[in-house]
Amino acid sequence: MSDMIQKATTQATAKVPDAKTSMQVYIKQMQGEIKKALPAVMTPERFTRIVLSALSANPKLAQTTPQSFLAAMMTAAQLGMEPNTPLGQAYLIPYYNSKSRCNECQFQLGYKGLIDLAYRSGEVSIIQAQVVYEHDDFTYSFGLEPVLKHIPAASDRGEPTYVYAMFRTKDGGFGFDVMSMDAIRTFAQQYSKSFSSGPWQTNFEEMAKKTVLKKVLKYAPLKSDFLRGMAQDGTIKTEVSEDMYMVPGTVVEVDSETGEVTEVSRES
Repeated sequence: MSDMIQKATTQATAKVPDAKTSMQVYIKQMQGEIKKALPAVMTPERFTRIVLSALSANPKLAQTTPQSFLAAMMTAAQLGMEPNTPLGQAYLIPYYNSKSRCNECQFQLGYKGLIDLAYRSGEVSIIQAQVVYEHDDFTYSFGLEPVLKHIPAASDRGEPTYVYAMFRTKDGGFGFDVMSMDAIRTFAQQYSKSFSSGPWQTNFEEMAKKTVLKKVLKYAPLKSDFLRGMAQDGTIKTEVSEDMYMVPGTVVEVDSETGEVTEVSRES
């Protein structure tokens, strides 16, 4: 959590000490900080309506701790993402924290939000993630002359089999990666706190695309702003070691201000 978010959430909850206070009142206390954090393209009024709609649509969010909810909300504001809307940019996800024994809220980027961050970097001209189905014409190979070919079937595409992500830079460089559906499910079950609920259950293909996008973007020449945005994703502390640095068993933390990666622990 950045210092700005920490300070703002502490001040808001301190102003309203009653534990039974509704989340709506806490959000009202944060209006000034929301306005400071949001980019010019979104008004505080619109963002607040979106957050209140998310609370209304998912009552479990109101049962999370105010500190975790407000921090997740402010992360969405800082990144200029609309949480829990059909745009699929970002999500506020309730989950039970077994260590603290309470319900908390986690911020998660959607795959469309990840794509938006990549485009904001100004380094890529194309970035995509696609689902491959069993009746599609799909071929890929790696090596010195990598090949990626995908022609979707005109009808009756069958069951999903792979997900791939690719990018092309403005100077003509490119990269891609591919994961099978089985590999994605195994990865999600191992690393996602919210696999049993939330977008992994309601928007599995979207989350699968995001997983492969994170994997391929380790090859892209993206600026530090993109890494800082990525570091705000609530799943980053567990996913970054597998997705971006490929060091199994290592837990790392990404500094939200500098993007610096620090190893926290490693399995022996």
